[in-house]
Amino acid sequence: MYLKYNPNALFLGVIIKEKTSCPVCKKEREYMYEGPFYAEDNVEGICPWCILDGSATKKYDGEFQDVDSCEEVDKQEYIDELIHRTPGYVGWQQEYWLSHCGDFCAIVQYVGWEEIKHFENELAEDIKKICTEYGLTKQGFQNGLKNEGNLQGYLFECIYCGKHRLLVDSN
Repeated sequence: MYLKYNPNALFLGVIIKEKTSCPVCKKEREYMYEGPFYAEDNVEGICPWCILDGSATKKYDGEFQDVDSCEEVDKQEYIDELIHRTPGYVGWQQEYWLSHCGDFCAIVQYVGWEEIKHFENELAEDIKKICTEYGLTKQGFQNGLKNEGNLQGYLFECIYCGKHRLLVDSN
């Protein structure tokens, strides 16, 4: 199963290996979704196949990502794929999706400074923006960014050119 914008959904823990009776397709499945789903109904146990084909969002008139919490992209079809057919990720506050080369990036992993310090030059623009937004010095940012800490990082990668992008969230 290929998920363009979230190829690591199992690693990120939003798709988990657990038996479920999918509320959408009614099939017994070995995997289920454990991430954000925005709908009027509280829906649990959606299988990845019903996410990928869009049937989950159609059945419950829901979204896996808030369209207002996304950077701009070139085509409406990218937005449709992200919000209707891509499992989200788990953030402290409102999840936000980054873009590059006119399309959304793929989320790679949850990170702290240790996991991304080798990308410091590549991430310089995002780091500068984050430091300004959070009122941090660069050293304060580096010391404070901890995986599963109070300042959580989310590493994204452009699906075209491979450039990494960084987003942070605070609890």
